[in-house]
Amino acid sequence: MNTNQILKGKKGIIFGALDENSIAWKVAEKAHAEGAEFVLSNAPVALRKKDIFQLAEKTNSQVIAADVTQVSEIEDLYQEAMKILGGKVDFILHSVGMSPNVRKSIPYEELNYDYFLKTLDISAISLHKMLSVAKKMDVINDWGSVVALSYIAAQKVFSSYSDMSQAKAMLESIVRQFGYHYGRSKKVRINAVSQSPTITTAGSGVSGFNAFFNYANNMSPLGNADAEACADYCISLFSDYTRMVTMQTLYHDGGFSSMGISNKLIDQFINCAGNNIE
Repeated sequence: MNTNQILKGKKGIIFGALDENSIAWKVAEKAHAEGAEFVLSNAPVALRKKDIFQLAEKTNSQVIAADVTQVSEIEDLYQEAMKILGGKVDFILHSVGMSPNVRKSIPYEELNYDYFLKTLDISAISLHKMLSVAKKMDVINDWGSVVALSYIAAQKVFSSYSDMSQAKAMLESIVRQFGYHYGRSKKVRINAVSQSPTITTAGSGVSGFNAFFNYANNMSPLGNADAEACADYCISLFSDYTRMVTMQTLYHDGGFSSMGISNKLIDQFINCAGNNIE
């Protein structure tokens, strides 16, 4: 792996690495290669899979269990992380998302509202909690960087993405709102990366994922951005090269977000003219 050591001397916390298909996993590998030190964290239930401990060994890092919906656990995590790393951090990755409604294939029109609240808490409000606790505890160094992973369903309808669409929309709003407050007080920058459909354990659990993936790949002039490329982009946002970028939803999707229709899709559907397509 070619590196430029652009994170040399920087310290961070990476939330959400589940297995080697996770974007957070790739970010950890890249951050390590670029000279960063960090701790890994995920919910206790996710640690049962145990893959994350292999990543910790590979990247010379430690794992701290934390439920990011619980403020007390975030506080404990930050205290332990700063003890391990010897001080404040320079970057945080929020790669956290889960919808009980999606997992249980509950139709959007019939959402279980208790599940809906859990979706919002886990997938979006957790970012606010992480940032609020970090600000109160002064966890992040001046000019630090926080990156949250999002998806374009925050802005457009993807029929089977269900209440995760609302969660991602809230996530992006928190990025903007908290980005103002944290930027004013500590010059901490906060951005969301709106990633292409990516073959991960979590993403593949969405009904119709293969259709999402193939549609975006045929629509995007560069094709879908994979997890490795997303990790590279996150690393650039952790680095000092992006010191003045904040409060943005940054589309890392091969151009998909700017497209209306592509020649590939025209060619696929041109023979369907006159047919009733729903």
